[in-house]
Amino acid sequence: MNEAGTGGDGGRDRVRIGLVSVSDRASTGVYEDKGIPALRDWLARAVLNPVDWETRLIPDDAATIVATLRELVDNVRCDLVLTTGGTGPAPRDVTPEATLAIADKEMPGFGEQMRRIGLAFVPTSILSRQVAVIRAKALVINLPGQPKAIAETLEGLPRATPPLPGIFAAVPYCIDLIGGPYLETDAAVCAAFRPKSALVKRSGRGTLA
Repeated sequence: MNEAGTGGDGGRDRVRIGLVSVSDRASTGVYEDKGIPALRDWLARAVLNPVDWETRLIPDDAATIVATLRELVDNVRCDLVLTTGGTGPAPRDVTPEATLAIADKEMPGFGEQMRRIGLAFVPTSILSRQVAVIRAKALVINLPGQPKAIAETLEGLPRATPPLPGIFAAVPYCIDLIGGPYLETDAAVCAAFRPKSALVKRSGRGTLA
């Protein structure tokens, strides 16, 4: 599915984001997929850029996941691809292996922080195997399957003691470094972090990060 981006960009770079939900049952209509709506809801609130969305609902099949990720990066030219589902230890959970199979570089810090956030709630978060990789000029990140966990992982736990940053705070600068568009976020949802030398100043609006 391909959906048109938002308007009113205010001079911001346009970004193409792929959302992939990996689930045998949801992809066959056994139950309604909640992963893609949760991802899009959070991103629509957090990202200020105009976005072109590319959504895919696919089964827990390694070859299908590999083909989908390659399509979104190589053919559709997504700047960011987020997957949800298929990252546990069960036999059909193969999303991390498929993601690593398309990688030019692995970015282990994302997975480490996701598990750190999850451990604030349940000890079984150590069973999660989410990974993040770079392919060409795209960042691909595996996320948890539950909507609540998706939001917590992306946004972090600012009221925890000590606070736990969400992974999305590092996404815009990572995309800068690999040659992608300049992502800007709503700081009320997620304040993106960049070094001062990497900030873009906009006339009349100050510095946005």
